[in-house]
Amino acid sequence: MLNTKSSTSANKGIGIWHLIAGIIMTLLGVYVWFNPVVSLVALALYLGIGFIIVGAGYIAFSFQSGWYMLVGLLDIFVGIIFVSNLGVTAETLPIIFAVWCLAVGIIQLANAWELRKIGLNWGWCATAGALGIVFAFLILAFPVLGALTITAIMGAYIVLYGLVEIGEYYFLRRVMAD
Repeated sequence: MLNTKSSTSANKGIGIWHLIAGIIMTLLGVYVWFNPVVSLVALALYLGIGFIIVGAGYIAFSFQSGWYMLVGLLDIFVGIIFVSNLGVTAETLPIIFAVWCLAVGIIQLANAWELRKIGLNWGWCATAGALGIVFAFLILAFPVLGALTITAIMGAYIVLYGLVEIGEYYFLRRVMAD
């Protein structure tokens, strides 16, 4: 039988992690927008640390959802790549980031499908997933446009990712209050 007390506390934990992850990712995205030249050099370190923290949080709070566990593992993997290769070039950083956007976008679409099947609001999750996939293909299609374009696209998606996480926090709070 399901222990509702531990289930409720686990849901509160993942709920608060959505807020924390959303704030971290939104701030990272804004930083990328306002520091595009420095960002390409430092982006691997800052994003790597942010991705590792967010991934660890998802793993710590997501034992009830395989999708969140997968996002956590993916975030940690990308974070380790960024941190361990600070000399990453302007050509490879966008490709690594595009693969992350594509993977997270697909995971968000799968999660939206599950939310739809259980009758919850799923449109926001599907939209974020579709936009992540679009961002991934834009980054892969136009890496020659230079560092400023790449950092603008990356910053936009990171901000979107953060805002969706904050939205999920408020949505989960409302659902848990009912």
